[in-house]
Amino acid sequence: MEKLNSKLYLENCYIMQENERLRKKAELLNQENKALLNELKQRLAAAAAGTTIPDLNLSGSTSAAATKKSKK
Repeated sequence: MEKLNSKLYLENCYIMQENERLRKKAELLNQENKALLNELKQRLAAAAAGTTIPDLNLSGSTSAAATKKSKK
């Protein structure tokens, strides 16, 4: 019984570590999403103020995000 408890305790510890890792990753993704949404809103507002259609494919922050993702 004690062996089973030890095994379950270790498994629980691993699960908690993985949850923390995933929580941090989710927070980073959330921050990136907020930054991209803000950039999109700015581009759309600028387009509404002018007559040009924004090129959503060209972006400094999105290429930086792609670079971050490629490093992982």
